[in-house]
Amino acid sequence: MASRLEFVRYVTDQLSGAGDVVFRRMFGEYGLFCNGVFFAVICDDQLFIKITEAGRKFAPDLEEAPPYEGAKDYFLIDDIDNSDFLVKLAEVTLSHLPPPRKRKKKDGNSNPGKTR
Repeated sequence: MASRLEFVRYVTDQLSGAGDVVFRRMFGEYGLFCNGVFFAVICDDQLFIKITEAGRKFAPDLEEAPPYEGAKDYFLIDDIDNSDFLVKLAEVTLSHLPPPRKRKKKDGNSNPGKTR
């Protein structure tokens, strides 16, 4: 079952205190990014946040589960209505994730090593 857009927008609004939170369609579900950093997914109308050691210390009782078959475990967030908790968990998690990688610009030259 795919996630409902209304659910995704609600979760994004709840997390907005952590920074510029946006969602993108990914593999039929949604990935969440904050200030360009991928930190969570929404699958089947459930929120999953990446696991970090800092996140475990902040919320040691959170359930861990894979968002889809074959995925590694994420924190499964049951209470999406507690915005203060969600924002703090997102901030703690994001502080321990690497910054987004810079994308290489394409120069339009399909084979730069070849000359005529």
